[in-house]
Amino acid sequence: MSMTYSIPRNITYGEGAFESLGTLKGARAMLVTGGSAMKTNGFLERARKLLEQAGFAIRIIDGVEPNPSVETVQRGAKEMSDFKPDWIVAIGGGSAIDAAKVMWALYEHPELTFEQMLTPNSIPPLRTKARFAAIPSTSGTASEITAFSVITDTNKHIKYPIVSAELVPDRAILDPMLPATMPPEVTANSGMDVLAHALEAIASTQATSLTNPSAYEAARLVFEYLPIAYTYPTDMYARAKMHEASVLAGMAFSNASLGLAHALAHKLGGEFDIPHGLANALLLPYVIEFNRMNAEDNPYEFLEEFLGVDDLADAVRELNEVLGLPTSLSEAGIAGYSDEKFAQVLDRMSQNALEDPCLLTNPAQPTLDDVRQIYQAASLGIGAGTQSCGMDREIPIQSS
Repeated sequence: MSMTYSIPRNITYGEGAFESLGTLKGARAMLVTGGSAMKTNGFLERARKLLEQAGFAIRIIDGVEPNPSVETVQRGAKEMSDFKPDWIVAIGGGSAIDAAKVMWALYEHPELTFEQMLTPNSIPPLRTKARFAAIPSTSGTASEITAFSVITDTNKHIKYPIVSAELVPDRAILDPMLPATMPPEVTANSGMDVLAHALEAIASTQATSLTNPSAYEAARLVFEYLPIAYTYPTDMYARAKMHEASVLAGMAFSNASLGLAHALAHKLGGEFDIPHGLANALLLPYVIEFNRMNAEDNPYEFLEEFLGVDDLADAVRELNEVLGLPTSLSEAGIAGYSDEKFAQVLDRMSQNALEDPCLLTNPAQPTLDDVRQIYQAASLGIGAGTQSCGMDREIPIQSS
């Protein structure tokens, strides 16, 4: 069976990489960003000046929400159609980059509907109107080098992954000074997203000798450097290493795809306003245990040897503890979350997770009851892969 391995187009990385934005050539650039962090820390204004000095007229789309919505990308595409940029520059977290990608696709192909883009690789060729540059402020989603975007349908309460090789940015600019300005909780959440990408790529049924080396190295870098970046925010070496980990994990999952943790996290994020990385951090230990118990072979055996850990799920839990992350959804302080609402949406959320395309490459296929049990265990913070059923017994998380 033939396979395809794709790599990013162009990456500029390391301290001072931000200045390379001034080397772009064109006439009009649309800057896309999220909340106030890029403004407050001066990066948005610096980007504007670099592009203006390079001869660009500039327009800005800001206010992209943490979970970008269909409405936001449609609004952005209309603004692009009015301005007609030849470069789109996304600066900020993965949400801003994800949103800008889909704005770009709708700008180049106004006839496209959001529903049409949900079919993998259905986006027609881009770059007839504009090219795309991404400058991430976090080491997390790897959207700056991948073919993925995640957009939320707020009416259906579902996050949809959109996949197309056309969406891989033309330029990725990775400067550690941007994530160095982020709050500790953002460093922790985004770093755990990197780890989830690496571990799911390793466990994927599409993992190969081409995808594994970058995934293994990404996992090693996260375990070594994420605690340093979290504890010492301005340690530029650790920040640079986390950027590298994000890129390596992104290369791995772009080619091997993901798995159950992301399927669960997407649907949890569609129901509650939880950071994607935090959702992965909470769910990942239970998914590791489920896969180890139900996959034909233990997909983490060689990784545990490589990292020198006895139990990968426990190692993830310990890393979460070092990063000060909550141990359950109930204690996470998620906007809009309550135990009552969780119970109300559990069945819908579980069924939607089973339909997520990330599940296709998970090494073990869960039942609806498996998914419900994992969600319930994560909501309560129950350890050792078990779910309390409110009685004097526990039910192992495994397929029946």
